[in-house]
Amino acid sequence: MAKVSINLATGSLQKEEIIVGIDLGTTNSLVAFINPDKNPQVINDAGKGVLVPSVVHFGTTGDVLVGNEAKEFLITDPQNTIFSVKRLLGRSYHDIENYKDFFSYKVIDDDTESLVKIKVGDKFYTPIELSALILKELKARAEHALKTPVNRAVITVPAYFNDSQRQATRDAGKLAGLDVLRIVNEPTAASLAYGIGLNPEETKTIAVYDLGGGTFDVSILQIQNGIFEVLSTNGDTFLGGDDFDRIIVDYWIEKNQLEKAEVLTNTELAQQLRLKAEEAKKAFAHQSLVNEKIGDIWCTLDRTTFEELILPKVQQTITSCQNALNDAKLTINQIDEVVMVGGSTRTALVKRMVAEFFGRPVHDDVNPDEVVALGAAIQADILAGNRKDILLLDVTPLSLGIETMGGLMDVIIPRNSKVPTKGGRQYTTSIDGQVNMKIAVYQGERDLIKENRKLAEFDLKGIPAMPAGFPKVDINFLLNADGILTIQAIELRSGVKQQVEVKPTYGITDEQVEQMLMDSITHAKEDVSQRMLIEARTEGEQMVYTVERFMQKHAAYLSITEISDTTKLVSKLKEALTSGDKDLILKTIDEVNEFTRPFAERLMDQAIATAMKGKSIE
Repeated sequence: MAKVSINLATGSLQKEEIIVGIDLGTTNSLVAFINPDKNPQVINDAGKGVLVPSVVHFGTTGDVLVGNEAKEFLITDPQNTIFSVKRLLGRSYHDIENYKDFFSYKVIDDDTESLVKIKVGDKFYTPIELSALILKELKARAEHALKTPVNRAVITVPAYFNDSQRQATRDAGKLAGLDVLRIVNEPTAASLAYGIGLNPEETKTIAVYDLGGGTFDVSILQIQNGIFEVLSTNGDTFLGGDDFDRIIVDYWIEKNQLEKAEVLTNTELAQQLRLKAEEAKKAFAHQSLVNEKIGDIWCTLDRTTFEELILPKVQQTITSCQNALNDAKLTINQIDEVVMVGGSTRTALVKRMVAEFFGRPVHDDVNPDEVVALGAAIQADILAGNRKDILLLDVTPLSLGIETMGGLMDVIIPRNSKVPTKGGRQYTTSIDGQVNMKIAVYQGERDLIKENRKLAEFDLKGIPAMPAGFPKVDINFLLNADGILTIQAIELRSGVKQQVEVKPTYGITDEQVEQMLMDSITHAKEDVSQRMLIEARTEGEQMVYTVERFMQKHAAYLSITEISDTTKLVSKLKEALTSGDKDLILKTIDEVNEFTRPFAERLMDQAIATAMKGKSIE
């Protein structure tokens, strides 16, 4: 049965509100909707084309241009023309320091640990504000073409975007006047657009290879009975076609025997070279040689050399494909379809290497620039309640947990968990009278928190003063469909609670994203050994604390010899704790336990005798 909206004030039928799907891309952005024929369609406003270049230009008179009009100023006014802003979303200057020369505009480096800002004239802008300008343009185009207000949207992001980058995308949408109903992973949207698995009788396992202008990810999806389930995802948030352009520019600088620093400080020349590199890359689709000149600089490159230059980058993506398969516990032979997404997949070498790796032809018949936006429109249609036959289950790419004693990571939501999801654990205090508990939240795969990424830290205050181990603190994680994490801590006896939504102040660097999973594999044995040692030390320290406290409070029940022997054993345990020998620590803990157990039994007997004194048992 179809839904019909009625205006209760007038009694008239209300026009069904359109929810659009938006692909906010590094190079280009698009907006799509479901047309009256129930098919997804990219919006082409008044013949301007479907692609909106993700470029913003600030004029000297205060006017702001977005899209093709802004792109015209990339060479003539590079300092005031912002491009590839998606690369900066949720990032600090520290994250992009190695890539700062790629940008012709001024990226502020006054605080390496805070979110980057871009200086234009005497004003400063965040990547969120700049992304909002692009989203506003998309919103305006949609409203002009559809002749109706557009207030709600689904926006896609790379599957490997972390919490900070997802939240930044949502904030940009809000700033643009959009109610962002869902942040959707680009590979999931792409699979919808290809229509693979829309037949409820069909079961498919597909790989979605998404190489865009600034990001790369590969996802393994299983589609069964209309349910799209992401089995695994892998990738790099700082790898894409922009890197191909940069490699070409570096090659031309070297071949012309130029000083790289001098070229890059000449922002107009650097921008000309970047755009010429982009043209050359695209030209290799239909020609084998590019031979042009910019001033005195020869821009010569053949397709074979181009492929040799970008081979290491493409090989990185193939390694990610293998990692994704490993995470999904699948072999290449179990993949039924391979879907290509993103403009950079037009590169012949990319297509060849992906097809060779998976051992099958790839799907590239849907325009790779449009496929994500089309899928986002389908997802918007699902959220509008118009399709009941499809369910999307995304996953979280990295584990989420908290710090426990000894600097260990206790995982609450494991990586590759289906989202939305929740998880929780119960904890207690480690010392008597503890009234506050610090809760530090981490993201990553290593056993030690120092090797993972810190997301947030807060204090649960007002815990009733009780002996160690008595308070019961429930810590619950809720990860919503957009990948935004909410943490709640509550002390069950008193009801004291604290809640925080994770909005990290800066993002994960490209090296971290690429290495976090690899490090967890290569250091697995070392991490397990380290964890076991830390757990043994923690147990030993608790034993020392408990025994010393016992002797202070109950010395009257112990003989001088017992006190002396116990003190020697505790000293032996303290010495073992500094040794780094797990087995020695555990052995000494057992010795202390065995020696002191009779003391506790004697004290218990004494307490019972005192309690029963003067009473009879009938």
